[in-house]
Amino acid sequence: MMEVKMARAKRSQITGAFKEEALRILSTSGRTVAEVAGDLGIGKSTLQRWKTQATETELLSGPHPDVEKELARLRQENKILRQERDLLKNAAAFFARETSR
Repeated sequence: MMEVKMARAKRSQITGAFKEEALRILSTSGRTVAEVAGDLGIGKSTLQRWKTQATETELLSGPHPDVEKELARLRQENKILRQERDLLKNAAAFFARETSR
């Protein structure tokens, strides 16, 4: 595994490209946040925050195939449950009328 060694990054030197590369290294290297952060010269909490922000951004970026499938399944299940509920309401009303005669 190739080690990444960089000079200690200063706050003014950190760019979007640097963050993206740090996150790419973190996700593909199999190394811990602390190890990658140490090699890049940034704080562990900084890298962890970037990772959390990237994950949240990805989740909120729009519909994903898995989410769309789950939503379709839940809508179908909701439709069936409404039909069952309506059937039970009608049956209860029918039996209430029959018993009152």
